[in-house]
Amino acid sequence: MWTPITKAISQKTGQDFQLVNTRSIGGGCINQAYQLIGRENQYFIKLNDAIKVEMFLIEAFGLEQMYNTNTITIPQPICWGVAENKSYLVLEYYSFGGGNNQLWMIMGKQLALLHKQGIAKRFGWQANNTIGSTPQINDWNANWADFFAEKRIDYQLKLANRHGGNFREIKAVVEKIRAHLSTHNPIPALVHGDLWSGNASFTADGKPIIFDPACYYGDREVDLAMTELFGGFPSIFYQGYQQEYPLDKGYEKRKTIYNLYHILNHFNLFSGGYEYQSQNMINQIMKW
Repeated sequence: MWTPITKAISQKTGQDFQLVNTRSIGGGCINQAYQLIGRENQYFIKLNDAIKVEMFLIEAFGLEQMYNTNTITIPQPICWGVAENKSYLVLEYYSFGGGNNQLWMIMGKQLALLHKQGIAKRFGWQANNTIGSTPQINDWNANWADFFAEKRIDYQLKLANRHGGNFREIKAVVEKIRAHLSTHNPIPALVHGDLWSGNASFTADGKPIIFDPACYYGDREVDLAMTELFGGFPSIFYQGYQQEYPLDKGYEKRKTIYNLYHILNHFNLFSGGYEYQSQNMINQIMKW
């Protein structure tokens, strides 16, 4: 398997890549990950079943879009394809280091710049992709409330019930969310889409870096909202963001709507207590 991959790297980079060793890297629950160690260069590689190659192609496209904004460090995709019975995505390799208050503030500012630079005329994306391993539907829509209510919440609620959930009055929930978001008119911004603490770090030479995206053009607040889940980011990160690109009034309520999407998705991926957490969020939203 490694031989065709090393050949693909060499062909793409124009430099002969001679593989010396591989090192398994843990932390992911969707893909296998390895560090490819060469005589002169190193790369990061994700592996999955051969039928998942389109998932990697689309992830590479999102990484390239974020990389091309020249705002925050993004692992540049090198090549992707199928080798034997595995699909693969090869990326730049970065060693990680620790963060401090200054670096967290810089990350906030650089995320804000990403949201400023990457804009579109409509919400959605050029292709459907995945959030974890769940399909993420990105059909273009000029209306943010319609897009998020239908392509995010309605889709996840119906999928959750197919997975054994007991979410009732889906239509009422979707319409409540549509109504609440209808008064908010964000600019379609390129968002990471899956920005929790496990997908953000700092390089060994002290640069903020984000990775493993589920990109689309949406309300920039979806990224900020998700950073508050699963442990959250330090307050200095939000200070940096606000200094560069202040959030609109009403974010404190909208973030619950936006994070409902991710909690529903976690139920669809992992079941467990995420159903109870999702229902509590729905109950809160329905009282507004």
